Amino acid sequence: MIIVGAGPAGIFSALELIKNQSDLRILIVEKGRDLVNRKCISKEKNISCAQCSPCSIVCGWGGAGAFSDGKLTLSTEVGGTLDKYIGVNELVQLIEYVDSIYVKFGAPDKVYGGDNEDENQTFQRKAVLAGLKLVPILIRHLGTGRCMQILLAMKEHLLSSGVEVLTNCSVESVLTEDKTVTGIKTADGNVYESGYVILAPGREGSSWLSAEADRLGIKTAVNPVDIGVRVELPHSVMKPLTEIFYESKFIYHSKTFEDPVRTFCMNPYGEVVLENNDGLITVNGHSHAYKKTKNTNFAILVSNKFTEPFKEPITYGKNVAALANLLSGGVIIQRLGDLLNGRRTTQDKLERCPVEPTLKEAKPGDLSFVFPYRQLTSILEMLKAMDRIAPGVYSRYTLLYGVEVKFYSSRLDLNNLLETPINNLFAAGDGPGVTRGLAQASAAGVLAARQILKRINQNK
Repeated sequence: MIIVGAGPAGIFSALELIKNQSDLRILIVEKGRDLVNRKCISKEKNISCAQCSPCSIVCGWGGAGAFSDGKLTLSTEVGGTLDKYIGVNELVQLIEYVDSIYVKFGAPDKVYGGDNEDENQTFQRKAVLAGLKLVPILIRHLGTGRCMQILLAMKEHLLSSGVEVLTNCSVESVLTEDKTVTGIKTADGNVYESGYVILAPGREGSSWLSAEADRLGIKTAVNPVDIGVRVELPHSVMKPLTEIFYESKFIYHSKTFEDPVRTFCMNPYGEVVLENNDGLITVNGHSHAYKKTKNTNFAILVSNKFTEPFKEPITYGKNVAALANLLSGGVIIQRLGDLLNGRRTTQDKLERCPVEPTLKEAKPGDLSFVFPYRQLTSILEMLKAMDRIAPGVYSRYTLLYGVEVKFYSSRLDLNNLLETPINNLFAAGDGPGVTRGLAQASAAGVLAARQILKRINQNK
């Protein structure tokens, strides 16, 4: 049994397989580094991004989530479209199941969003009056430091159960015969044979997966691309919301263009960080389990779905992010007041700003040179609407970092078991465009593994 990718989908596939089939030989192949060797040189040496390949922030054991905020969104409404394949009821059960496994390996007991019903309703009313939709969800927050501890415990458990793991090993191609999978071939020329393969390469491997799908004749559909900024402000501004919900999921439709806009990845007491996506420097946010700052950060993303004849939303998003890289050498930071006044933020202005930026590598600049008018207008409308719920969001000292882009993979043609048209070749997680977060990615891995186990037992 071969699993390509050691992110949450791949890890949970393996956990499910060893739990129910102890004599099964399992190989996990991961192009990134082992968890203990995943280090960011630029952070350690306080230098500009060294553009390592592969980037240890988004690639390696644990996937892109290893250094992330580590939030389990225990809801079917966000984090992917797995409900379209298996239905809401089954997805609810799967999410509860994977959540229990995270707890078993060290996730904290506390779940946000289930208490303070009166205050919940108060914020729901404020959201409606502001033209926003507040999506109530339950969240179990792991935190960046604790997330790594959990992933390490899962790896040790798999290794002790006989699972083989190859890190620093890229898969070149999927091998098939008569429309049935037969194994994989790695970049160093090694061939590993297997009658069952799960492809779970994550977003980092989505381009490779799309190319392989095209080569194998597997149809793909275009997913939207989300483009926006990372917002940073004093934690006191967002505290009334984060104490109840931890992460507030707001959805807005811009008055000017009616484009969907949403908040994403809210990090109380968190920090803003860089990400390297194949040489493209973008921005993200973390919230550590143990190390705290005075700020909260979150993304505001504008979703763009293109129609014929354009079929390259990922390329579009990369070009927007590349413009910020061209102008600043990486990520641009700007005070909201400067953006509204049509002025560039300078280092002197930034030093006088009462909000201290947590991403020191960001360069002061002007985001209006980067974002198309449509996206920038929608972002500003969203910030203004949020200010009615959390006064201070629309402050002139609020910091905006750009660009944050979510390159959602092309959606592979999969049946309700997550199997491709190639027999016994499954795909799970963010890579094939099915999920967008830890909980649903983990659930997708379990779903694929259970189907394989069923077939193995039928063939005995």
